[in-house]
Amino acid sequence: MSIFDNLFGPKPYPPEAKNEIASLIDELVKIGQQDDYLSVTPGGGYNAQCRHVRTRQIGDRLNKIGGLALMTWVFEKVRKRVGKDLESHLEYAWNEIGEWRA
Repeated sequence: MSIFDNLFGPKPYPPEAKNEIASLIDELVKIGQQDDYLSVTPGGGYNAQCRHVRTRQIGDRLNKIGGLALMTWVFEKVRKRVGKDLESHLEYAWNEIGEWRA
């Protein structure tokens, strides 16, 4: 995906979902910066696989709105804001949501 596609290309979501998508992106960034998408132990907001529960809920919602295309698009937006260190954590946290595979 080129920078021009990112800026000017069609968005992988319906226009009426724009505000919700923006809010979910902000929430994912906040989770990554404050909590991380993964933990070494379950509990306290992390499921049995040590994945952040709200992160998975957001991934599921994105999948319902726009499938893998939207999840990939959001992943790139979040990755740019949280950095490469957390990239693989989000990728794994979303594993097996819809067509997403880490």
